[in-house]
This record gives sequence, structure tokens and C-alpha cells, in this order.
Amino acid sequence: MSTRETVQAYHRARFRGDVAAAAATLGGGFTFESPLLSAGAEDHLAGLPAFLGIVTGVDVVSELYGADEATLVYDVHTATPVGTQHTAEHFRLADGRIVAIRLLFDASPWRAMLPAAGAGTGIAGPAGGPEASTPD
Repeated sequence: MSTRETVQAYHRARFRGDVAAAAATLGGGFTFESPLLSAGAEDHLAGLPAFLGIVTGVDVVSELYGADEATLVYDVHTATPVGTQHTAEHFRLADGRIVAIRLLFDASPWRAMLPAAGAGTGIAGPAGGPEASTPD
């Protein structure tokens, strides 16, 4: 698969809740980084269902693709006081698989919600999972 096909397959799988399909696009040594947390593949994927529980929609704004990297810019609409989260997600690929995702967003409204939500809710921001972690 091309970089574009791999990243789009991951993005679609993540936002439809297909953890197995999302996992199939990840390579060995995968890392996830966001303003709220860092995680490996297992924690990242484990957080997706909780994250999707608060997502009401996603609108892709822009897609940029290179040989071994891609960037998606999108709005994640949530059923939280945060509302719509403007998000940029950078992907690095090796051997046709995603080996790193760096998620960029304003974490301040999420940080304000975390103490009220309590530990273990899975609310850790867009697209990742509580990934230890929770945009996609």
C-alpha cells in the first residue's frame, strides 16, 4: 500500500471503531505522542473505544502525503464541553506501516475536564485513546 492508502486505512478504521484494522496498519516499535500522553501500540489501540464514545463526527480539512510521512488536519466533534477540537496528526511510516503518530491539538480544555471525569474514563483528548490514551 502507498503512504496515502495506509494512512487513510488507519484513519477510517480508527473512527469506525475497527481496532483490528487500525492495528494492521501499525509497524513494529510504534509510538504515539500527544499533548496529554505518550503510548505504544497496545495502549493506543486499547484507548480507541473509549475515545470513540465521545466522538460525534470528524471533518477532514487537509491531507498531505510524502513518501514516508503524512499529515492530516481535521476537526473532531465531541459530545463534551470541548465541542469541536481542531487537530493535526503527523504520521511516519517505515516499510509501508505507521511507526509513529504525533497528534497536535490545544489540550487546555481537556486538562480542565480530566479531574472532573476521574481516572480510568479514557478521556484523554482527541484521537488516540487514553492511549493511556485517547482525535482519527
